Amino acid sequence: MKNLTDKIVLITGGNSGIGYATAKEFLENGATTIITGRRKQAIEEAAARIGGQAMVADQSKVADIEHLAEEIKRQYGKLDVLFINAGITGEASLISDAQEDNFDHVMDINLKGAYFTLSKLIPLLQDGASVIFLSSNVASMNKPQSSVYQASKAALNTIAKTAALELADRKIRVNTVSPGPTRTAVLNKSYDSQTADGIWDDLAQVLPLKKIGIPEDVAKMVVYLASDAASFITGSDFVIDGGMKIS
Repeated sequence: MKNLTDKIVLITGGNSGIGYATAKEFLENGATTIITGRRKQAIEEAAARIGGQAMVADQSKVADIEHLAEEIKRQYGKLDVLFINAGITGEASLISDAQEDNFDHVMDINLKGAYFTLSKLIPLLQDGASVIFLSSNVASMNKPQSSVYQASKAALNTIAKTAALELADRKIRVNTVSPGPTRTAVLNKSYDSQTADGIWDDLAQVLPLKKIGIPEDVAKMVVYLASDAASFITGSDFVIDGGMKIS
């Protein structure tokens, strides 16, 4: 991926998980890489570990997104790659038990925040740039107690396709990547490490490939989509879920 040298890359939500792994992958391929996050200390420590640049921004706040755009313009003047990665799953609940604050929180980050991140940063995108949204395989599945999260990602997929058409005249490509179960630290927030490992292992057994994905699986796809090797790909969704969706 030598054609990423000297490219300016922005990744939202980059201090852990898929965002962090993707930042490392871009840096290893020569790109100048900026990661964002809500917590100043966490994002600065993450950037320092991998040699990236840190900018504090809360994707759920349009004012933060506008400030982020101003800072990128001031410091770099352009963007070649935009990976809109930040997102949350929210609380699991039946539709009949839905809470407005959970709905708003998920939609503010996953949908409104992602939408306005693209909107406010379009002026900085170079002709021929690449935009990648982190979606999910559940965007086209129907799982009980996941309606809000599923809806946020399904809407995101529609926005990505519309953006691909709107930006095509500038040769800006817009795609989505849709992971399935991916081993991050998310379960460790609710369970001890042994219990979390057991949940991952049990889940692996129901997938056709009998394995759980890792953040690096997604990172490599994102970097590929950002490269010239994917110059004829736009408006597409790439499912990375070990066969979960087809099973």
